[in-house]
Amino acid sequence: MVRKRVLVSGEVQGVFFRDTCRRVAVARGVSGWVRNRGDGRVEAVFEGGPDQVDELVAWTRRGPSRAHVTGIDVHEEEPEGLTGFSIG
Repeated sequence: MVRKRVLVSGEVQGVFFRDTCRRVAVARGVSGWVRNRGDGRVEAVFEGGPDQVDELVAWTRRGPSRAHVTGIDVHEEEPEGLTGFSIG
């Protein structure tokens, strides 16, 4: 079990980033959450198997079709045992 926090920059709000992220995470069995930040970025936390979490991190580099991702910051954290995936 691993946990990664991702901050996504670019045109990532108002383009269904959070909903698509939730659907991709659920399909891969990854727990966590995603939310819009006041600074225009999207923040997400992913917990699960290393391969599945890495797939989600890779997905955030491009996002949904209407997004234009210009950068991401990834931080490893201690897993908290999250269950499910929520949108904040």
